[in-house]
Amino acid sequence: MLIVGLAGAASSSGHGKFFKERYRLMSSATDRTVSGLVSGKPSGSGNNTPAMLWTGRVMTGIFAIFMLGASITPKLLQMPVAEETLAQLGWPAGYSLMIGVIELICLLLYLAPRTSVLGAVLMTGLLGGAMATQIRAESPLFSHILFSVYLGLIMWGGLWLRSQMLRTVIPCFR
Repeated sequence: MLIVGLAGAASSSGHGKFFKERYRLMSSATDRTVSGLVSGKPSGSGNNTPAMLWTGRVMTGIFAIFMLGASITPKLLQMPVAEETLAQLGWPAGYSLMIGVIELICLLLYLAPRTSVLGAVLMTGLLGGAMATQIRAESPLFSHILFSVYLGLIMWGGLWLRSQMLRTVIPCFR
């Protein structure tokens, strides 16, 4: 009922065409995704150029390898460097394993095609928490605080290049 009321209000204010077109685009992307799952073909394969697809895969691979090597593995193996680094940032002892498990779950969700957007959203939250920790520790801006932004741009950029549906929902270029 509320949705019908909002749609009516939108169309009466002149924005109805915008919302109808956006809904049509999202619906067609969803239809292509569902039909791609049924037929076994990748979703949006007609609009994915090989260069975009491979660039997205490379960016995703770089992000995944970096997260595994520089962040997740030291925490899961409870290496002294992980505990020392967290202690320098003001974290109490014993949190590295839990943070490593959360990072690994987010990364696995991001790498699985069906849950990649969920994984990216969760990883973005994790990166935001890392940024907040760096701000609280008064770390340098470009090398420490904004590093989460750099990682997030690589992560979302790789996903955007690989996913026709995400490009439909978030059109950066027309």
